[in-house]
Amino acid sequence: MTEATRHAPGTPCWVSLMVHDPDATTDFYGALFGWEFHPGPQQLGPYVRALLDGKEVAGIGRLPADQRLPVAWTPYLAAPDVNRTAEELRSCGGTVGVGPLDAEDAGRLAIVTDTAGAVFGLWQAAGHLGVAAHGTHGTPVWNELVTADTSVVVKFYRTVFGYEEQRDPAADTDRTTLIADGRPVAAVRGVGRALPRDRGSHWLTWFEVDDVDAAVGRVVELGGRVVEAAADGDRGRAATVADPEGAVFTVVRTAG
Repeated sequence: MTEATRHAPGTPCWVSLMVHDPDATTDFYGALFGWEFHPGPQQLGPYVRALLDGKEVAGIGRLPADQRLPVAWTPYLAAPDVNRTAEELRSCGGTVGVGPLDAEDAGRLAIVTDTAGAVFGLWQAAGHLGVAAHGTHGTPVWNELVTADTSVVVKFYRTVFGYEEQRDPAADTDRTTLIADGRPVAAVRGVGRALPRDRGSHWLTWFEVDDVDAAVGRVVELGGRVVEAAADGDRGRAATVADPEGAVFTVVRTAG
């Protein structure tokens, strides 16, 4: 397990999930990933941070009872100045839904939407740098934006965060890797009409696991479901699943 330090601008640095039943959700992910939990900032309601070997890897909070928002994992991208990034995002056609606001002494955040409608967060680190462990079972290792077409939304992210881009050379593939500070940090994948109508454009978080097939079986045992069966791909063996409240994520055994 390697520890994370301060993240380069535009790098996914945290991931959180807002749900209707946090107790049941923490039971699910605790059993699946071995997470333990401790309290986090409470500005947006009850919130806990998930830990592996004492290192923070994710957050889980409670949705307001009067809001029927989609239950989904939300990645946060590092921003040295959330206010400035939020203004840049607005000028490029994005929207700001929450904030910017302080999360106690942990940092400053905003929850925003890109030009394709996908929700993500901005995080300006103070006391909390973000994900503190990487590369072992239960840690977030990759984020992918799933959208109908990549061309317009990639331009948005490039303008706001200064990414370099690497297009997939395959003629039948609409996929771009986003590069920050010289290394790949996320991908944008265009799926055309295969984009789920009930979700629209969305970010998908990938979690490392020791055994993908065993993890899929455990998801089902714990009340979740399989969205895409396990298969081998460029990043390793992976499967896309959903937790009991419907939050979709990918489990992967990274190649190499």
